[in-house]
Amino acid sequence: MTIDQAEVEATRALEILLGWLVSSQFYAQIGAIILARAVAHFANRQIKAKTPYFKSPPEQGALLKVRRWLYSCRDLLFPILCVLMLAIAVQVVEGTVGSSWLVRIAQSIAVIGVLYAAINRFIRHPLINAAARWIGIPIATLQVFGVLDNFSLYLDSVSLEVGNIRLSLYTLAKAAVFGGILFWLGRFSNDAGQKAIRKQEALDIPTRELLAKIFQIALFVLLFILLLQVLGLDLTALTIFGGALGVGLGFGLQQIASNFISGMILLFERSMKVGDYVEVGGGMAGTLREINMRSSTLHTGDGKEIMVPNEKFITSAFVNWTKSDHLQRFDVTFSVPYDADIHKIPNLVQAAAARHPHILARPTGPSCDIKQFGDKGIQFGLTYWVAGTNGYGSDVHFLVWDTLKEAGIALGPLK
Repeated sequence: MTIDQAEVEATRALEILLGWLVSSQFYAQIGAIILARAVAHFANRQIKAKTPYFKSPPEQGALLKVRRWLYSCRDLLFPILCVLMLAIAVQVVEGTVGSSWLVRIAQSIAVIGVLYAAINRFIRHPLINAAARWIGIPIATLQVFGVLDNFSLYLDSVSLEVGNIRLSLYTLAKAAVFGGILFWLGRFSNDAGQKAIRKQEALDIPTRELLAKIFQIALFVLLFILLLQVLGLDLTALTIFGGALGVGLGFGLQQIASNFISGMILLFERSMKVGDYVEVGGGMAGTLREINMRSSTLHTGDGKEIMVPNEKFITSAFVNWTKSDHLQRFDVTFSVPYDADIHKIPNLVQAAAARHPHILARPTGPSCDIKQFGDKGIQFGLTYWVAGTNGYGSDVHFLVWDTLKEAGIALGPLK
């Protein structure tokens, strides 16, 4: 196009615009828009003032949840009334002045206002709210004004082709939008599904944990396949790329893959389960809280949580204090002088230990025996069983001290 032609087109467009601005149809539509908004504002105030559901937030009574939901929708009332009044205005100006394009634009903007108000009212999660405002509203705007298809074609025209694989801006935009939606739904479904599985009391704990992990893996694999189908990608075209990527990940993420497989092995062979007291090398010991895809969590007695890689439980030895049962045996050693009456000490100590509320009578009751004759005294050992990993050592030491002191027997050094 030459400079003269451009000037002619610009002049023609300016003449058309000036013609609109001075035409009666233009001012009639402006008036209809103002009147429609005024009527919507008046109706909004009257409805909120005279409708019990919109006056004040409900505190009690029948159908409380429904009435609270209706009250929460009061912010949507004015945008919806604007859309309805503008729809009526479209019919009125179309029948009177024969043109309604400006009122239709105002109605489209009002529809977007309804969507914006609904997002701010019902979507509380900050990330999802931001995604809906910055992604959902622009898409809705393009759709309302009828240019979404043309915009999509333009994005699809900007592409990169590698062999049989074609990636365009439109594909990437779809991946961002639908990927976010699918994986947000996946996370919500995963949480709900795992809670439902872990509530099945008919299954033992290892089986529940195994089913929960299998459900999690299967769910996200399914979501990934659904995302590829939504994007319209040919799965066979990704075979070579996926193979090369798999080899790269195999070398780069070897340790992570090892921990993942180790976690699955632990769940299958049931060498430990949630709730067991586990002791690993390096002084790490605690109650097993969860077995994750990469690591397991041990909760210590002092409130710490230790993340132990799953591979450590496969490649090195560990102690599971409560694998088959929760009964544990503990020993307390003490010494008495050689001039003490050692014949009555076992009965005294055994009877005192049996009165402790946490010391068990089975599989065997408390047992007190001579361990050895030391240089400065005779060493005794008190053996007893408790349920769990707490040996109540301090309680038992006090118990031995009080019992022997009451009997007039002094304690001596252990060495």
